[in-house]
Amino acid sequence: MSELLSVTRAMELVLDYAGSFGTETVDLTMAAGRILQQTIRAERAQPPYDRVMMDGIAFRHGSGSTLVSHGIQRAGAPGQPLPEGHVCLEVMTGAVLPEGADTVVPVERLVREGRLIRFEDGYEPRKGQFIHRRSSDCAAGTELLAPGCRLDGPALAVLAGNGHVHVTVSRIPSIGIVATGDELVDVSAPVRDWEIRRSNEYALTGALLSRGFNCIERSVVPDDLAETIVALREQLSRHDVLILSGGVSMGAFDHVPKALSKIGVERVFHKVAQRPGKPLWFGVGPEGQRVFGLPGNPVSATTCGVRYVMPMLLAGQGLCRPEPYTVMLDADADLIPTLTRFLPVKVRHDATGQALATPCPMPTSGDFSFLASTDGFVELPRGDGVAPRGTAAMFHGW
Repeated sequence: MSELLSVTRAMELVLDYAGSFGTETVDLTMAAGRILQQTIRAERAQPPYDRVMMDGIAFRHGSGSTLVSHGIQRAGAPGQPLPEGHVCLEVMTGAVLPEGADTVVPVERLVREGRLIRFEDGYEPRKGQFIHRRSSDCAAGTELLAPGCRLDGPALAVLAGNGHVHVTVSRIPSIGIVATGDELVDVSAPVRDWEIRRSNEYALTGALLSRGFNCIERSVVPDDLAETIVALREQLSRHDVLILSGGVSMGAFDHVPKALSKIGVERVFHKVAQRPGKPLWFGVGPEGQRVFGLPGNPVSATTCGVRYVMPMLLAGQGLCRPEPYTVMLDADADLIPTLTRFLPVKVRHDATGQALATPCPMPTSGDFSFLASTDGFVELPRGDGVAPRGTAAMFHGW
């Protein structure tokens, strides 16, 4: 057991081969969720003019509390000059501050009598109030978005607000998911007593789609070496990444490692000191394809997919790596002396905002019926005894 790779070392090796999947330019309307690969700078100062923040009037502070209206300054219209004297211009939210005005009074604090507008009794405006000054948000040329950020709603608004009709983003890799096993049948097929429906490919597809990876092909190969070689060679020719489910242990029909070797995939490692998922296999194809051989048991496959495959794919897209998300155990959890333990948990937050993780161990790595009631899993280091309640642990969400 001491010869097995640690989880940390296995992850380092996977990320060493993450590389890059390249870039492409897409229309802004198609950029949601993509990973930015260009620097975005402010097209001009923001706001580009002294901007009125409230519907009301603009006037010179100190020119009186009863003023004559000389018109309206609408949003979207060029700025007007404010005449001299006890006068004001009526203004709309978002309008240019009239030249010569230095204060805005909101309509709620005004009383109108024809063209005369006066402040409500006792109201004393503060000079400069309700004005969003030019360039107070940012100056022209300020860096607003950096390569590696995911384009969420606010980021898309920044792109639109600075005139980017097209945007350079990371290319989404082509991913092949290959299920192995003669006992597996399709979700829509009749199932006999000795068979089970395929589920791993759907769990992996869900994890991929939720992270923006939508270029996916699913296929199935039987427990036959010759057929496995043919099928994997074909899949390897079409995809940047292969995710295999099953066939990587030591059984007589576990043909995946041998088949991958036959088609030129170089093994980087096989087996990691972890539970579930010890038989995990990782290698690199002759053209740089990344190949993962995940254990066939559903909990193992899903856990290894989240712990290793997803970080590699995100790193290959250049996503800026977030800080680890740490939770606190709210119950004792058994440790494994020689293996890192991946333990499913439900997460909640207490009144202080602390994330608390309730352990939800599955009976075995093949029992996934209640896995959907959990939020992800925590990573517990090898050790004796238990990790007591209150222990901080790294959390990985499904």
